[in-house]
Amino acid sequence: MLDITGMSHEGDGIGRHRDGMAVFVPMSAPGDRLSVRIAKVLSNRAYGIIEEIIAPSPDRCENLCEAYRTCGGCSLRHITPEAEMRIKNGLVQDNLGRIGKIEIGLEEPIDSRCGRYRNKASYPVQNIGGRVTCGMYARRSHRLVKIRDCLLQPALFADITACVCDFCNEFSIPAYDEETHTGLLRHIVIRHAEKTDQTMVSLVINGKSIPHIDILAQRLRVTTLILDHNTRKTNVIGGQKQTVICGGGYIVDKLGGIEIEISPGSFYQVNRGAAELLYAKALEYAAPEKSDTLLDLYCGTGAVGLSMAHAVKEVIGVEIIPQAVRDAGRNAERNNIENARFICADAGGAALKLAEEGIRPDIVVLDPPRAGIDAQTVKAVCSMAPGRIVYISCNSATQARDCAVLCGRGYTVTRGCAVNLFPRTAHAESVLLLTKTSRDITTPAENQI
Repeated sequence: MLDITGMSHEGDGIGRHRDGMAVFVPMSAPGDRLSVRIAKVLSNRAYGIIEEIIAPSPDRCENLCEAYRTCGGCSLRHITPEAEMRIKNGLVQDNLGRIGKIEIGLEEPIDSRCGRYRNKASYPVQNIGGRVTCGMYARRSHRLVKIRDCLLQPALFADITACVCDFCNEFSIPAYDEETHTGLLRHIVIRHAEKTDQTMVSLVINGKSIPHIDILAQRLRVTTLILDHNTRKTNVIGGQKQTVICGGGYIVDKLGGIEIEISPGSFYQVNRGAAELLYAKALEYAAPEKSDTLLDLYCGTGAVGLSMAHAVKEVIGVEIIPQAVRDAGRNAERNNIENARFICADAGGAALKLAEEGIRPDIVVLDPPRAGIDAQTVKAVCSMAPGRIVYISCNSATQARDCAVLCGRGYTVTRGCAVNLFPRTAHAESVLLLTKTSRDITTPAENQI
């Protein structure tokens, strides 16, 4: 018998065996009393499988997805949305205290709708039973789970994938086999602009073209259809060259009053509605004035910085991906924003260059990938001594680690908020405000980045 008392950052319930070892149990909830079969034992933890729910947690709810137990997309469909938000808020709070040694009361978390919020999906394609089939990968595997309709995606995604698979089976177009590196269709990638109702379909192929592609374009009737050529032996989805079959090769959505041009490789928040709330909170934390210069590091296609451009003197965006920088420039032009410029460089290098030029931003926005920021970026940002740093993160563990270093360099975390950008999954976003409070003091924690 095992009592579940906590939850991991991957969405597994955690209980303690009688010998004190932590046992991680998928699809369990804090408050459950379970009969668990131990499936794997490591040196410091074990993994178990539920055999019987002896006493269910009050946080449990009915799961309405037929693929939930096999698909790796969601991990929290068995608990209520209210419990999900409470757990995620607790995980962010715990990481700040345990990893960053930062004691701050988080503000009311920002929640969002639980269903059909994702505006992008990548469906792997395989040959199953002699037919081209797409779906999602099972947890921690490359085993395909056929899914008719994912409840996180717009309903039209199911119609599109069915149309593509039927077309492939009709014209004998083979699915890609990653073991033999043969076959043609690797992935179906769909992006949808909620505010404009525009849709992009990218077909990732192991070759130069798809036979009868004009027929498929007529059947799909989407805003733009693209062939993404990926002939490499890799698990990376996207290729290095794209061919536009119809449309302009991009779609346009609206986020926070800004029109955003989205191309196949563009980063764009998958939950537009929650992203608007997140960026509004970031703007509130930044508290910009018309005389301020704002530095947007890891700017992507410029959404955060451009949404704040109206409130500052100048926005400088930095991004390492050339296509994203070009998209950011076009987004500025599309919205007639003349006080924004974008630099193609890594965050640390660009920040150091700006510091050498004597540019002293009043506000720095950080929105790094899950790995967080590196020591060079910390050094460069601190050398510019902005009064306020707004740190947006999809990984509160690395965010807490980085903030501990920034706090040793004269900053204090003064406000913070968890954001449920990915409902029904274990992922949580968070945004923190750091303010300059003292002189720069380098600490040993910096070496941990």
